[in-house]
Amino acid sequence: MSERTYASVDVSQETLDRFKNVATANVWDILLRHSGVYFSYMENVRLWTPGERLAARARTLRYLPPRPDLQARVQVGEQSPEYLAMARCGPGDVLVCDVMGDARPCVFGDVKALQLKMNNADGIVTDGSIRDLDVMMEEEFGQIIYARDRTPRGGVPYAVPAQENVEIQCGGALVCPGDVLVGDADGVVVVPSWFAEECIELTEEYEAEETRIKERILAEGVVPGRYYTPPAPGSYARAGSDE
Repeated sequence: MSERTYASVDVSQETLDRFKNVATANVWDILLRHSGVYFSYMENVRLWTPGERLAARARTLRYLPPRPDLQARVQVGEQSPEYLAMARCGPGDVLVCDVMGDARPCVFGDVKALQLKMNNADGIVTDGSIRDLDVMMEEEFGQIIYARDRTPRGGVPYAVPAQENVEIQCGGALVCPGDVLVGDADGVVVVPSWFAEECIELTEEYEAEETRIKERILAEGVVPGRYYTPPAPGSYARAGSDE
């Protein structure tokens, strides 16, 4: 394997599709063991569209506490940070919103989210709240939505969209534009774009070995601890032999 670099790369749709077939828990484990990324899991960010699996490139939006000088600088309308961020989102992209882990404000509701629907974006992830979710479901927005909570509130007076296409945090995890967000019912993890190809290869290898271990445990009727350590890709102790 060539020497790793940390430059952001464009992750292909083929790679994203492969991430949709693996468990978020296993992606987290691979990140912890092999990438040096210890804070990849988004705390208190839950799936609100049951049955959906997320694997998409991050397009980022940062919210900040309102203050007159900030609000005087931030554009409104079509050129506001939130609309510029949504304009970057297309198929294979997810809008990731840093709302400082505050469940009081929502990022936006169904009217603003129409831009994501029209762009065929994959979804929204935020450590704030979402509103008008029922409307989005009834009108088939087709968005996968992860959020801290639901709320009837707006953003102001709690938070305003201030910056887009910048490094943010969401649920305590660093998110850089272009990173891959992988999510299922267990939650969301962030895969740096520079590690995405290596990560999916290792995760697929990991899951294949776990499947083989489970089959052997069931076939022999033994306690899982005989073969399950759990496995580490490239160094599968005991489970890889017939000793």
